[in-house]
Amino acid sequence: MGKSLFIAEKPSVAQEFAKALKEPMTRKDGYLESEHAVVTWCVGHLVTMSYPEKYDIKYKRWTLETLPFLPEEFKYEVIPAVKKQFEIVSGLLNREDVETIYVCTDSGREGEYIYRLVAMMAGVKEKTQKRVWIDSQTEEEILRGISEAKDISEYDNLSESAYLRAKEDYLMGINFSRLLSLKYGNAVSSYLGTRYQAISVGRVMTCVLGMVVRREREIRSFVKTPFYRVVASLETEDGVGKFDGEWRAVKGSRYFESPKLYKENGFKEKKDAEELVGILSTESPCQAVIEKIERKKENKNPPFLFNLAELQNECSRLFKISPDETLKIVQELYEKKLVTYPRTDARVLSTAVAKEIYKNLRGLQSYTKAGEFATEILNQGSYKGIAKTRYVNDKQITDHYAIIPTGQGMNALRSLSLASENVYETIVRRFLSVFYPPAVYQKVGLISVTKEERLFSSFRILIEEGYLKVTQNSFAKKKAEKVETDAKEGEQMEDKTFLSVLQSLKKGSILQVKGYQIKEGETSPPKRYTSGSMILAMENAGQLIEDEELRAQIKGSGIGTSATRAEILKKLMMISYLSLNKKTQVITPTQLGEMIFDVVNVSIRPLLNPELTASWEKGLTFVAEGQITPDEYMQKLEQFITVRTNAVLGLRNQFALRRFFDEASVYYQSGKKKSQKKEKTNGTVKNQ
Repeated sequence: MGKSLFIAEKPSVAQEFAKALKEPMTRKDGYLESEHAVVTWCVGHLVTMSYPEKYDIKYKRWTLETLPFLPEEFKYEVIPAVKKQFEIVSGLLNREDVETIYVCTDSGREGEYIYRLVAMMAGVKEKTQKRVWIDSQTEEEILRGISEAKDISEYDNLSESAYLRAKEDYLMGINFSRLLSLKYGNAVSSYLGTRYQAISVGRVMTCVLGMVVRREREIRSFVKTPFYRVVASLETEDGVGKFDGEWRAVKGSRYFESPKLYKENGFKEKKDAEELVGILSTESPCQAVIEKIERKKENKNPPFLFNLAELQNECSRLFKISPDETLKIVQELYEKKLVTYPRTDARVLSTAVAKEIYKNLRGLQSYTKAGEFATEILNQGSYKGIAKTRYVNDKQITDHYAIIPTGQGMNALRSLSLASENVYETIVRRFLSVFYPPAVYQKVGLISVTKEERLFSSFRILIEEGYLKVTQNSFAKKKAEKVETDAKEGEQMEDKTFLSVLQSLKKGSILQVKGYQIKEGETSPPKRYTSGSMILAMENAGQLIEDEELRAQIKGSGIGTSATRAEILKKLMMISYLSLNKKTQVITPTQLGEMIFDVVNVSIRPLLNPELTASWEKGLTFVAEGQITPDEYMQKLEQFITVRTNAVLGLRNQFALRRFFDEASVYYQSGKKKSQKKEKTNGTVKNQ
């Protein structure tokens, strides 16, 4: 009887598979072996695409004459640093006594690609190859994955999509980077005073650069507009209730639709606000009468579960750590069996997982920071109806369900860093919250009238805590306060004791006006991206959608994938196109980054278009789903590269860039100095 070979993506994962098989294993060089099984591993990628010079030595030198570079057949080679492990894996794949190969690389497009390249280079033939697809590294899940492994041919479309993604990044990177470097590199380097400047271009990273630069320029061009609001200090007749009332120029007001207004609740000029205060303050004591009172309850549901993008955004907000760091941490938690597969786009569970979710909850009972909630959920049986809620939806899952705690690996908690502990707790609390009822708020709105002018007061009071009692993290700075107050603009958050005051008020009640304040405000510019909000914007095809319900409704691929977005941001920082403030996680462009943006903007503008970039990603998804063929996709890709390359070759706009470079340089210290230096030099020449 032949042996089964299990090939994992990393040594640590291979170790977990070996343990799950429960066979006495002998450690060999680069693999483990028992009587019935062999377990080996890659070390990430073992094979890569060859550089252009491997096709023809003429491509080693960057020249415009050799563009576009579009090989008919792509060449691949073993990465020299991991050649030894490749040879070990290749030998095992082709061993005569190996009958069945279980592919245990990460369950996603990139994991599929890693194995397919190795199998292609090793020349694997006439072997049964099965794909193990798992959502966590618990023993139970590993054994399920092995027993339910499908023939690898079922994943051929995913493999085709992975090959195409690599070819696309390769061809766009090589052709457009060479093209723009040769065409515009001298213009950039001479302006910056450097010897040579290569221009790095990528399908996704150039689009992200464009998003950051555009946002920065929107902020620069934004003109603040001051405005002046009038706010009354109101008091109930018994003096117990004190609150604010904001004046608005609604119908009936002497200022209704007046050109003096900025908006209905503010004036353009302070003197007009002062005039209104004067009119309203003529009588003493000043009083207002409640004209209208509205009361309604509002439910706020627990948020959806975490996918990788949401978790990266939350960790950027809470802990000021980059998406790349978050991914490393959650990958560590996954490998220690604490959480499920991290590189997921889904924010819901599958019906199959929902049926077994009590197991996760049982395991969490021993978790000191939130175990009491797991126990409460189990005792009350609230987990039993989870399959009928919005948190379970098979249609919203492609490869993996949301990131949740497995309830296992608790012993590993002791070995975690503080940052990893905090991320784990964040995942646990989000998971537990979905088993709790909504938070319930009492909303009260008052309209008071004084001298035919109307004052508006709005209150929001938390009357039932619901899921909010789970979300208070142990690491929060102010434990006594609720992190999530949810107050909207203009609303006054009050506690339950104030509710009795509001309940005593009715239409016709008299309020004492204790005085008026003029509050100066100004319009705000757009916010800069943080590392976390950028990940969300990439997920939503360039839209920074703050509302989580709306985000959940958006379907389809964004810019990049959950597995690649953090790496793209990191690369843009490494090549100095973007800058990251580590304390705030705010992203800004560098002077070089802005210059590259201008270069692309005058040459291959579509690369800066988030919708177009997202459509390429969507195309890869269509290939993975079998809706379009790889040949169709490749044809469009080659046509895009050919048309854009030929268009740039015909341009003569290098000198026109100088104006754009000058406009951006004034915002950078080095740019300012450079401009001043050039002005002095030009002046000297002119005088001579």
